[in-house]
Amino acid sequence: MNPLLDLSGLPRFSDIRPEHVTPAIEQLLAENRGLLATLIADAAPPTWDGFVAPMEDANERLSRAWGQVSHLHSVADAPELREAYNANLPRITEYYADLGQNEGLFGKFKSLRASRDFQSLSAPRRKIVDNELRDFRLGGAELAENDKARFKAIQEELAGLGARFEENILDATNAWVRWIEDPAELAGVPDDVLQMFREAAQADGKTGYKLSLRAPSYMPILQFCDNRALREDLYRAYSTRASEFGPETLDNTALIARIVELRHEAARLLGFANYAEVSLEPKMARSPAEVLDFLETLGKRAKPYAEKDMAELRAYAASDLGLADPQAWDIGYASEKLRETRYAFSEQEVKEYFPEPKVLAGLFKLIETLYGLRIAEARAPVWHDDVKFYTISDEQNQPIGQFYLDLYARETKRGGAWMDDAITRRRKDAAIQTPVAYLNCNFTRSIGGKPALFTHDEVITLFHECGHGLHHLLTQVEDLGVSGINGVEWDAVELPSQFMENFCWEWEVLKHMTAHVDTGAPLPRELFDKMLAAKNFQSGMQTARQIEFALFDMHLHYDFDPASGGTALELLNAIRQRVAVVIPPAFNRFPNNFSHIFAGGYAAGYYSYKWAEVLSADAYALFEENGVLNPRIGRRFWSEILGVGGSRDAIDSFKAFRGREPTIDALLRHNGMA
Repeated sequence: MNPLLDLSGLPRFSDIRPEHVTPAIEQLLAENRGLLATLIADAAPPTWDGFVAPMEDANERLSRAWGQVSHLHSVADAPELREAYNANLPRITEYYADLGQNEGLFGKFKSLRASRDFQSLSAPRRKIVDNELRDFRLGGAELAENDKARFKAIQEELAGLGARFEENILDATNAWVRWIEDPAELAGVPDDVLQMFREAAQADGKTGYKLSLRAPSYMPILQFCDNRALREDLYRAYSTRASEFGPETLDNTALIARIVELRHEAARLLGFANYAEVSLEPKMARSPAEVLDFLETLGKRAKPYAEKDMAELRAYAASDLGLADPQAWDIGYASEKLRETRYAFSEQEVKEYFPEPKVLAGLFKLIETLYGLRIAEARAPVWHDDVKFYTISDEQNQPIGQFYLDLYARETKRGGAWMDDAITRRRKDAAIQTPVAYLNCNFTRSIGGKPALFTHDEVITLFHECGHGLHHLLTQVEDLGVSGINGVEWDAVELPSQFMENFCWEWEVLKHMTAHVDTGAPLPRELFDKMLAAKNFQSGMQTARQIEFALFDMHLHYDFDPASGGTALELLNAIRQRVAVVIPPAFNRFPNNFSHIFAGGYAAGYYSYKWAEVLSADAYALFEENGVLNPRIGRRFWSEILGVGGSRDAIDSFKAFRGREPTIDALLRHNGMA
């Protein structure tokens, strides 16, 4: 059997080949279209079991098969797989565009919504029906036929542009290499990073050191390398990826303009003034004006702290480092030196206490303590030898979820960190389908035979993605459309992930997840206290940076006119002049690498990180008030937030957990801006 058509269990990654993709997708699309035609032709009044459930089953089969292809495209990219992915992406996009515009299906859902049977449905199922009606309207089901055709063409073109945008970044990242022979040029770089550079060179049959633009290589150079010219070299290469400064075939500039133009056109076809309004329809925030007011208010609170941070950094760079006018490639380097001077520790010193096995053991212990669960490594087909697989079981030792963990950077893997769903929890006849998640990061793999070591920031990233994973895996909902992260408002989906980050600053957690890589000694309390003192080091600058990106995203999709002749880069530069304290050089092409909004799901939604941080900080405050490892509060968080998925509005879930509306106080306190 074609492994993509075998949905009886876990994905058969060891069997999947590029030549399997097209036959599987063609078969599933044909089966689904046949089923939909039958459902539409059925004259009987639509019911859940007779109409919704069969359609849900069919779409899940397609989603799971295509999800495996899409996942492999992200983590194990190869020319043949990329070709198969891009050949079938238009077919998938066309199918979902047709689905969203299908008047027959829309009419069936409207009939079900108006029927007596609707009130007898469970709350999750009523929510699914209401969500479907909303999505049909946003999918163009109410458009005239000629407008439907145009809207569908826009969706198909946007899908292709997004895929090309991400591929261009990956290819541009992989195309740049710097070879260093003289170790003096790498003075200041930690020994384990130098070893990584040497091993990379040896893998290519060369001597010396191999540098790349992937995060495990790029970040240590910008943070530790004394060689200012080399820092500038990497910064320039990194910040101009996929732009006019590189190969024309990898330039994302025209793609950005076209994406913005098409989104604006699609919004107008649907009767909205701009794409931001479309994006906010299924979110918590009610209008672009509300989002902008939120961002501006938070920005005004953060700006004085950001200016103070930058003034201190400039003064230190001038007095201690001889940098009278620090540039963008000096910021990370000078910041690390200032941190070491002010708090008497370095990130490299801390990193020695976070070997991978100990970190994972501590993370799992936290989850087990809060929720009364058990996590154990298991076996499953994987796409790379780095990948591990785990099962989460309840107190009766019954499996309730499983996840893949892919921690390390590779040339064939897109950058960043993310969680995605492989299988979603739902009831199928008398059984419950076990949910499965992918957790992906881009950390530095083990070097010189030692375990991989994580920076504290990487530990925070791991906890963040695990929070997303728990949201998917610990759902108690039994209906696919609102199970796990499905149906959750996008500006609330970061609540569980940012919530988990807070535990990375708790001594009761860290003392169980640290062991010096050489001596095995736990993290000294004195060093932890220094880390805690430095927790909000440059938090003003970091907040201002997030506000900058969120404002750019919202204005680009709200009041930026694609026909005006202006560019996305000009808009970003104007926003920077108003809110930023670090102004990058003129050659910086950040928009060309902003895959969150041009190739991901965050268009007119990047504000969600800060919006959800208000919720997550306030939710975590209840743990602070009752004991951060309190299982009673943990179970309450599970039942009221993680467990309900998208079956009710996020604000109702928050109030059920916290007992009141959210406030911004905890966020400001956590960021040292109270």
